[in-house]
Amino acid sequence: MTDRRTFLKSAGLLTAAATLISPSKIFAKAIRNSNSANSKELILEWCPFEAKMKHVFTIANSSRTTTPIVLTRISYDGCVGYGEAAMPPYLGETTNSAIDFLKKARPVLKKFNSPFMIGEIMEEIDAITTNNCAAKASVDIALHDLVGKIIGQPWWKIWGFNPDKCPYNSFTVGLDTKEVVREKAKEAAAEGHLIKVKLGRTEEQDKMMITTIREVTDTTICIDANQGWKDKHYALDMINWLKTQNVNMIEQPMPKTMLEETGWLTERSPLPIMADEACQRLTDVKKLHGYYTGINIKLMKCTGLHEAREMISLAEALHMKIMVGCMTETSVAIAAGAQIAPKCEWTDLDGNWLIANDCFTSSKVIDGRIQPADAPGLGLKMNKGVNLKYAAQE
Repeated sequence: MTDRRTFLKSAGLLTAAATLISPSKIFAKAIRNSNSANSKELILEWCPFEAKMKHVFTIANSSRTTTPIVLTRISYDGCVGYGEAAMPPYLGETTNSAIDFLKKARPVLKKFNSPFMIGEIMEEIDAITTNNCAAKASVDIALHDLVGKIIGQPWWKIWGFNPDKCPYNSFTVGLDTKEVVREKAKEAAAEGHLIKVKLGRTEEQDKMMITTIREVTDTTICIDANQGWKDKHYALDMINWLKTQNVNMIEQPMPKTMLEETGWLTERSPLPIMADEACQRLTDVKKLHGYYTGINIKLMKCTGLHEAREMISLAEALHMKIMVGCMTETSVAIAAGAQIAPKCEWTDLDGNWLIANDCFTSSKVIDGRIQPADAPGLGLKMNKGVNLKYAAQE
């Protein structure tokens, strides 16, 4: 068996970050060539979890106080990696659908005798069903945590990313009353975050959100209209006004089906236009080139870090801006998203700050910038008093 230095050299990790070829596939090939794989089993387990919101969370079309989550873990040779499937209602996944998928994923994992074959494993996991992207992400994230722990390094370091390049993180302020909006805005500004504002209702409501925040802070604002603006001329008028309010970007201003209209808007907008609902997976990136300024990568939509890394490479090749976002998530998924934060111009990794019952701790916000933990894998630590009951129900 090769030593760690020889292994890392053979894996080509320093050059993998600069290539469009999947780093995980290169990594898996190096593992097989080094004869370091063994016959230990990959054991998948899961635990249903309900994330409870600190405040009612309202976007253009809905409100909620909880989000269903399924936490996962994969064990291998005495080491454990943790993952997560976060499932807000609009994704179409549920706790039951996620668990049903994970039951099908268990025998797939057992076919492999090494967790290092992430690319090949996720290819087979992805082929189980067409959808279930959050459930797939829960497997991917757990694999990355596991492999990082075995190597003894975080993934941002394995990929050669510089954490000093992490941008300022944003904190989401949902549609709400003036009193609650002021409270949330003060909280975000005090932590050094940018403020991300959910718009997309009436002009009066949207402008009320911005002017209310401006009563308490001049912190830079990011906008997410959640497909709420249906007319391109109205959208452009709103963006021109928002530019005067220290807003620095607009996320998904129009419905994802209105691609030509969005392209028209992007050509004329004084602010970057980022794709969110329009950008789900790797295959979407090239389709959006020329219509949006950039893409928002969410692990729950793209099936995890393996595909997210490929989306980054393609977006960079197309000279598109990159953002990493999240759902209402625990620190497990947020820690995973933080691994790619150094490659992004915007980070919206606040899901764990929005919930009252986070079960793990990992990435921190320092002077307004999210910093991935300098610890193996995702750098997760289970919070005191947390008692998660993982099981692999048949």
